[in-house]
Amino acid sequence: LCDYVLQASSSESLVSTTLATLLRFLNWIPIGYVFETSLVETLAVKFFSFPQSRTNALKCFVGIGSMRVDEFEHNSVAYGKKVVDMYRHMLEKFQTLHLPPTMDLAQVWEDSGDSHEFIQHTALFLVGCLRVHLTVLEAECPNEVVMGLYYLVRIAKIGDWELLKICVDFWSLYAQELYQSEMARAPQAMTLMLESNAWLHNPMVHHSPRMILYSRVLSETRRVIIENMAKPEEVLIVEDENGDIVRELLKDSDVITMYKTMRETLVYLTHLDCEDTETIMLDKLTKQVDGSEWGWNKLNTLCWAIGSISGAMVEDKEKQFLVTVIKDLLSLCEKKRGKDNKAVVASNIMYVVGQYPRFLRAHWKFLKTVVNKLFEFMHETHPGVQDMACDTFLKITQKCRRKFVVRQAQEQSAFIDELLLDTVTQIPIIATAQPPFTLRQVISKLEKHQIHIVYEAVATMISSLASDTEQERKDQLLSKLMTIPNEEWGAIVQNGTRSPESLWDPDTVQRVSNILRINIQTASALGHSYKSQLRWMYDTTLHIYRVYSEMISAAIQRDGVIAAQHSNIRAMRSAKRDTIRLLDTFIDATDDVIFVYTQLVPPLMEPVLSDYPRCVPEARNPEVLLLFSTLITKAKTQLMPEFPMIFSALFECTLTMITRNFEDYPDHRTYLFQFILAITQNSFEAFFQTSDDQFRLVVNAICWAFKHTDRVNSELGLAILETFLEKLRSNVTVASIFYQRFFVLILQEVFYVLTDTFHKAEFKQQASILQHMFALIENPNALTSPIFDPAQHPTVTSNKIFLIHYVTSLLSTSFPHLLKPQVDMFVSKLFTLSLGDDTLFKTHLRDFLVQLKEFASQDNNEFFVDETQTKLNEQRRMAVPGLIAGAHDTSDGMAD
Repeated sequence: LCDYVLQASSSESLVSTTLATLLRFLNWIPIGYVFETSLVETLAVKFFSFPQSRTNALKCFVGIGSMRVDEFEHNSVAYGKKVVDMYRHMLEKFQTLHLPPTMDLAQVWEDSGDSHEFIQHTALFLVGCLRVHLTVLEAECPNEVVMGLYYLVRIAKIGDWELLKICVDFWSLYAQELYQSEMARAPQAMTLMLESNAWLHNPMVHHSPRMILYSRVLSETRRVIIENMAKPEEVLIVEDENGDIVRELLKDSDVITMYKTMRETLVYLTHLDCEDTETIMLDKLTKQVDGSEWGWNKLNTLCWAIGSISGAMVEDKEKQFLVTVIKDLLSLCEKKRGKDNKAVVASNIMYVVGQYPRFLRAHWKFLKTVVNKLFEFMHETHPGVQDMACDTFLKITQKCRRKFVVRQAQEQSAFIDELLLDTVTQIPIIATAQPPFTLRQVISKLEKHQIHIVYEAVATMISSLASDTEQERKDQLLSKLMTIPNEEWGAIVQNGTRSPESLWDPDTVQRVSNILRINIQTASALGHSYKSQLRWMYDTTLHIYRVYSEMISAAIQRDGVIAAQHSNIRAMRSAKRDTIRLLDTFIDATDDVIFVYTQLVPPLMEPVLSDYPRCVPEARNPEVLLLFSTLITKAKTQLMPEFPMIFSALFECTLTMITRNFEDYPDHRTYLFQFILAITQNSFEAFFQTSDDQFRLVVNAICWAFKHTDRVNSELGLAILETFLEKLRSNVTVASIFYQRFFVLILQEVFYVLTDTFHKAEFKQQASILQHMFALIENPNALTSPIFDPAQHPTVTSNKIFLIHYVTSLLSTSFPHLLKPQVDMFVSKLFTLSLGDDTLFKTHLRDFLVQLKEFASQDNNEFFVDETQTKLNEQRRMAVPGLIAGAHDTSDGMAD
């Protein structure tokens, strides 16, 4: 009908409506209606050539160009020829009529909003055709393929973010395919590359005719990506509830996703011709230095691009390239006048050097110069410079940590000894202070959150010392590192002993939190080796925790729940939270379970467990749940005597908070489910110490967890249930009692989330649980006790008969549009397939679900996620040097 109307009608409105209708039909109509009729020719000749209909016609060509024809064995050649003819015709029209080579697309885009849709769909058409039909197009019209690639380069240069994303998404797949085909063509070259990257010294020797054909357009593609490289990470500087500055790293923003795609693309393109990548980058850097292309944004994008290819060159070549880059950037920093300009250049120097740890480890003097330069930048008050300096210092210490604790050649002492030389006596900062810097000097002009990063960095250096042969030196360095905060902590405790009310002073509360956060960062870097510091301050920390708990309770009792939001009460709650986070950080990292159980647990129980249920919900720290999850994971059954006290204090009062809806107290609900999971995994028998009512609440909480629409909580709930059922295998008596009480309830709730369309992402876990449960019934020896009440079902003679009737009734009632034979067949196969391969069981469930009208109009791709393919893709990416940041940098920073 659409074809007839398009050929016969002259009504503009009817034609427009018909094209829009056809566009919707293209997603599902048989491919023969497209390639075995005159539809393509009609669209191309009658509509694409005219301005009033060209955009609608182009939208149809986008859908047609993305159709796969290689799946139709008998007609694939004929269909492929149609695709080639269509592609050629469209390219000819782009060149001669719509987008001629002389046209300035950026200017057209800026001048006319009407052109936006057409240019965008031009990009989509080219991307769709080249992605799906590249093989046949290369064989039949290679020059037109190159022409299409040049069009994408021109469109990307317009500068629109969405257009760039379309092009980059294609380039990512295109560059990967080229790389893989070159490697498959030359296995010896691939072996050389993976072992030594020597192939990259002279790549053109190994290039195929295909690569030579694409060399120029690939060069242009590299240039566009380098000129438009997205920002590597976004950091928000925000105030927390107490007015303290904290930094939040955004990991999943659109910009970060774009950076990852551009980075991977540029890594592939660098492997294909690293000489060209290097030439483009150094040429653009030269233009920054001579001023012909100077600009903050241009320098930023260039340096982000330079940093993105770390690991993609052989080490010698990378060294030569990086030395040139750093020299040019230092020269640029010297040339530029004005603090703003110097700050921009300085931040880019810091970023680039931080991306190349392999070079830094191999050149100590350069590494030392870089770190001392970072210390100078930490005294620079220009916005952002200090943050960048601290972040880069941490990044470098994580990759080169051993270098700082071992005395290097021509040095009088190890770097860390000079850094911690003056942690007792304060030396005034001089503007022209020369290295070596001391820690007190380094942190003198930093904000609190920046000081925390510096302490983590120095602790990272200390962590490189061996725990067996160098533990004494480790403790000495830790003691020196913590001298400054320990002096302040000692003064606070001493004043609190003389005058308890001094601990309530707002400034003191802020100082307590700050010191605790320094200790948290230090403990996170040192792990078990933080033990000596924790032992020193443990008792006083718990004392302050108890004092603040009493103060908060008194204030709430006096002023009501609103008191929990008063500024000083919030600050005390924050100090309590930091105390819990410190303990959790250390316990999670240590392997000394005896120390944890004998030294840390006894003093901890009373102040924390008595305070948590006593607090109003708004004042309860959810981190307490996390702490005891960590304790149970570490101590396992050793905590069995304390379990009733722990469970009674934490479980029911938290469950009451979160069962009113699925949104309130998000941290409490997630941490509670993690708490239940930790018990299930590490101390399952502890549940047998609970009362019947408590145990029923646990089961209800598990079901409540996996019914959450929030994926984190629903996956936690299913993980708990899977582990729970697995643990029951080893205790037949308990399993019989458990299944008699809860089998039907659990099965009903799992079917509920399986069929409600909101939990498709957890299909694999749901299927695994259902297979386990049906297998218990199908196997006559697995579960002999009844899962039903015989008094209520006197005619039922087996669990299988009961379950067949129950599940059939449940599904027929829930989905009345299903025919009885459909339901009977589905239920019957659930039993027979439960004892076999899990893939067949999942397929059976999937086939049933897609029959439900609730799923018919939805995207059900999540049912078909292939975990094996995902793993293979990750292995493929790991095999490409530089593709995954740091993956081929095998050093852990421990080399001397």
